[in-house]
Amino acid sequence: MTEAQAQSVDDAPEPLHRAHESAPEHPSDPWVWCLVIPAIFALIAGFRLTTPSAPYFDEVHYLPAAREFLNAWAGVTGEYVNREHPLLGKELIALGMYLFGDNPLGWRIMPLIAGIVAVGASMRAMWHTSEDRFATVAFGILLVTGFHLLIHARIAMLDIFMAAFLSLAAWQFAAAIREPETARTRLILTGIAIGCALGSKWNAVPLAMVPGLTFFAARLSAGRRRLFTSRRGVPIPGISLIEAFLWLGVLPLAIYALTFMPGHWLGSELRPSPLSELGLFGLHADMLALQQQVLAPHSYQSNWPQWVMNTRGIWYLYEFVDEAQRGVLLIGNPLTMLIGLPALVWCLVAGLYRSDWAKIAVVVGYGVSLGLWLIAPKPVQFYYHYVMPSMFLLGALALSLSDLRQAGWNRLAYGVLLASAGLFGVFYKILTAAPLDGPMSFADWTWIAGWR
Repeated sequence: MTEAQAQSVDDAPEPLHRAHESAPEHPSDPWVWCLVIPAIFALIAGFRLTTPSAPYFDEVHYLPAAREFLNAWAGVTGEYVNREHPLLGKELIALGMYLFGDNPLGWRIMPLIAGIVAVGASMRAMWHTSEDRFATVAFGILLVTGFHLLIHARIAMLDIFMAAFLSLAAWQFAAAIREPETARTRLILTGIAIGCALGSKWNAVPLAMVPGLTFFAARLSAGRRRLFTSRRGVPIPGISLIEAFLWLGVLPLAIYALTFMPGHWLGSELRPSPLSELGLFGLHADMLALQQQVLAPHSYQSNWPQWVMNTRGIWYLYEFVDEAQRGVLLIGNPLTMLIGLPALVWCLVAGLYRSDWAKIAVVVGYGVSLGLWLIAPKPVQFYYHYVMPSMFLLGALALSLSDLRQAGWNRLAYGVLLASAGLFGVFYKILTAAPLDGPMSFADWTWIAGWR
């Protein structure tokens, strides 16, 4: 066979099913549930969104940074504050303030929208990865009742933006694999979402690498003669490794760089401005130094074993404010954060044994997102760093509940979802800053010492 013939064969489309063969049955896409559950989340998270009426917890860092962007845009000289984090999350908070005013609604409307997107996009990612209708709906319920997303959708912090963009990236990448006819567009959207996630918070870096590495590993396993230029084989026929590198490697970095442009344009109004004075690379050296600085010990700092076991919470708020005693406690759902751990083990074993890529994906996502904090040179860490691992944990639980249901354990599968919702109802008051009975009310929810 000549080289030209070999190339022609290598690039030929995958063979189609014969016309007389019946098409495989596919479960019905639960797209309606992927709209309904995020809508329910919007109502639950949006209730009392403007309470407390004063900034709380890390809003005291991010709101001043957003204000400086607005002031600089208006031509008022200000200070370049909160330089240790990328700009996109703060730019989005500033957008909310521009649209709705410098008030609690303006501060928190964009985080709320990001939380809604995170729930819906995560469900779509689960569907395209597993084509499991029950697991998709269960995942949405577990995310809504898992505490993490609800709390961060109600506060002007950066983590919810990172979670939303990573969820969008996961959705588009999974859909590109499932629907090769739309792959190019979806890979472009994946790259844009990854770049925005990086522009929201650096914690996204390990997960941002997963789609590209997945594509490379899958194509390498296919054993193609022309590894970099062949358009045949898994994970997406019709896309070469070189093109995938463009959309999943180069494009995210370009989008990430573009998220700094507003800071560059406003450099003359923000002083000191390492972006306009040192350029993008100089700014990143400054950011890295600030990220690695040794901070004083904090009463709420914790480490990854405490996150995994849900034994150390953070009171984002506990004080008399807006004419009542109110509190916001960040912990994970006491049920699902623990039973999700054996679900991860099940997904690892069953995923490898059955070559179930949905199960393998949630295990890899959990390991990568948590593994960052085993090696991160950040001396003081907090439970909110567990936001992304907790989402993969709940994904593993949803897939495991679906397996239980298929094995005939319907009551147990539905019972876990009901119990998760029940515990969510029990804790709802201190997830949403509801009025409490008095200064000692925290004792009703601090079931273990680490939650005090």
